[in-house]
Amino acid sequence: MNEFQLWKKHGGVNKVNTLKTTVLMAALTGLLITAGSFFGGTRGMTVMFIVSMLMNFFSYWYSDKIVLSMYGAREVDAQTAPELVRLVANLARKDNLPMPRVYIIDTDTPNAFATGRDPEHAAVAVTTSLLRGLTTSELEGVMAHELSHVKHRDTLISTMVSSIAGAITMLANMAQWAAMFGFGRNDDDDNAGGIVGYLFMIILAPLAAALIQFAISRSREYMADESAGRLTGQPMELASALRKIEFYAQNRVMPEATPATSHMFIINPFSGSGASLMSLFSTHPSTEARIQKLQELAQSMR
Repeated sequence: MNEFQLWKKHGGVNKVNTLKTTVLMAALTGLLITAGSFFGGTRGMTVMFIVSMLMNFFSYWYSDKIVLSMYGAREVDAQTAPELVRLVANLARKDNLPMPRVYIIDTDTPNAFATGRDPEHAAVAVTTSLLRGLTTSELEGVMAHELSHVKHRDTLISTMVSSIAGAITMLANMAQWAAMFGFGRNDDDDNAGGIVGYLFMIILAPLAAALIQFAISRSREYMADESAGRLTGQPMELASALRKIEFYAQNRVMPEATPATSHMFIINPFSGSGASLMSLFSTHPSTEARIQKLQELAQSMR
């Protein structure tokens, strides 16, 4: 086994995804600083960031209650769903995590998600269709993926990213109104430079923020996949589960799903082929790309 294979075997891909998230977060922060310096200066940037943080803090703190209620999830325990609760408990113990609350959503579309502001307040939810359609090993892979999101505090990261992106969007909206009514820039600014600046603020800045936000989300999905494969020791079981869930997502839309919460699921409930430019605007990598990485992981673990 060469050095590259050893590096991959001991979590090298996860380290790359962590570095990627860090770099993208830095880029998003830099974009916020640039946008703030254009319109309102440092004070304007700070105000918009604080407003966005306050808005997202509520969502972060109460995200579990909001989303579980939205999908009509019912909490289960060792008496009402013994096999599922036992499986989750074993994985949590193996990964040194507190036992999360376990929920079931009654729907005919297989999917799953994790929520909660930290590992001590986490919850995992699965649909009844997922329980019916997956083998025990496949279900274990899905639950390990969701517990990875809990362990790596992806809800917190998502909130931080949303706060920064939200502040940039607010600044873009302010710039749009300023352009319409002719204020927000000094009168002696160069006309051409002013136009370019407004175009950057109104169009390019929020677009770039969205692209970075989606790229961070995709990197966290790759990380959760690898962590799940390593935790269970069976990455191809997760790959098999992803294929099944993707098939239903492409052929049967989850009636309860909303775009605002689609990023939480293991497979985007509104997913398409993902093999186009629109994949840049996707919260998830394409399922084929995820399966390919799981195949590479399986080979490196032999």
